[in-house]
Amino acid sequence: MADKLQKSFKCIVVGGGIAGVTCVQQLSCSLPSADMALITAGRLIKAVTNYKQVAKVLEEFQVEEQSSSVLEEKLPNLTVIHSAVIALHTQSHLVETAGGELFAYEKLCICSGARPKLLAEDKQHVLGIRDTDSVQDFQKRLAKARRIVLVGNGGIALELAYEVEGCEVIWAVKDNAIGNTFFDAGAAQFLVPSLGADKPERAAPCKRLRYTTQDAAPQTFTADRNRRGRGCGPTQAGSALGPDWHEGMILKGAEQPSRKLSVEYQCEVEQIFTCQEMLHSTAAQQAHTPDTGGTWPVYVQLTNGKTYGCDFVVSATGVTPNTQPFLTGNNFAVADDGGLRVDHHMMTSQPDVYAAGDVCSACWEHSPFWQQMRLWTQARQMGYYAARCMAAGVLSQTIELDFCFELFSHITTFFNYKVVLLGKFNAQGLASDHQLLLRCTKGQEYVKVVLQGGIGGATRWQDGGSSADRRDGLRGNL
Repeated sequence: MADKLQKSFKCIVVGGGIAGVTCVQQLSCSLPSADMALITAGRLIKAVTNYKQVAKVLEEFQVEEQSSSVLEEKLPNLTVIHSAVIALHTQSHLVETAGGELFAYEKLCICSGARPKLLAEDKQHVLGIRDTDSVQDFQKRLAKARRIVLVGNGGIALELAYEVEGCEVIWAVKDNAIGNTFFDAGAAQFLVPSLGADKPERAAPCKRLRYTTQDAAPQTFTADRNRRGRGCGPTQAGSALGPDWHEGMILKGAEQPSRKLSVEYQCEVEQIFTCQEMLHSTAAQQAHTPDTGGTWPVYVQLTNGKTYGCDFVVSATGVTPNTQPFLTGNNFAVADDGGLRVDHHMMTSQPDVYAAGDVCSACWEHSPFWQQMRLWTQARQMGYYAARCMAAGVLSQTIELDFCFELFSHITTFFNYKVVLLGKFNAQGLASDHQLLLRCTKGQEYVKVVLQGGIGGATRWQDGGSSADRRDGLRGNL
């Protein structure tokens, strides 16, 4: 393999998402004289912008798609390599790309993120939304659609249920309330009316610079850094979407502008039929099918016995850590959720190999007030902390676990409400003797504090107002 070796780097980071980009940015600050590389299959990278420290344990930021050249201009010791990784040789400390090139590393951080769990990999009418290309595909399909079936109960499903207009949405959730990942059934009932109400006018358009992608022939690494191309690979697509990915996008179907949404609770997808399969399948013919409005390209049979026809299915049923192709030929310890197990220094079971973001599973003894959720905030925190750990390893220094892992915190937006999550915000893992403090003002705010032994976590929902107003409200009420 020596004849394929292109270059050796002090540190290599794989993945152009928020964890990987944060990692190389911090590495560049910690090791300014060390050569490092970012290997990404996508044509754009994700960068943190408008970062604000809201409180001691709360941070707020936006995610912006940028050309990798912007990152290279800011970090003179960084080389961006546009190609998919097809193999990792941990014993020889080599990374192999789709073009057959090998790159040597002293320290490696895997930040390859996760890929969507699709209901059916081979169904042309099933769409998963994860990166920029899949969103563009979704927009094109939605523009001609009269009805879609949305499956899932996570963040993307919540956003789509609220944002889609001009198209009937059948929303199938496996829980007894919407948003089970982020809030309890009480908060869900508080927010359900927002799904049928007219959406308020946005205070201001999104003015952050956005990049689009164009088809390009795949290219591989060359010593001339001005030649940047597109890597391709079956397991590495573009980086995940930002938290405000739908801002400024037209998410309207073929019908007159309106919102029509039906929620099917406590059910999952049992089977998906094409139109022809529906006509020839005995099981499908015997299924209870509500008014379908004629013939549909695809039919979805739910476990509650109902079958719906639709133009296409949106699979928003979570993600799977993107560990391929790093496992082949290596002895990585893998967690039950499929992520690479990492210790309190973000190290995997292989020497000099770290991991951060959605691809890893935090397997140290957690603080009683912290939990792992594959969110943008934790991707940034893990990427930052992994870089500090890598630099400490290079410099033979010791490092303590970052304070951000002491208390879970997250800020986001659902249904035009500002959402702040702190600690065990949904009483996860708490005994029955915990207390709930709740304040609810319809159309304005939902504030919940969970207490056990005088210590608690909180959920706050607040609509409207400037960022400064929201921060002042947070400090005054939590």
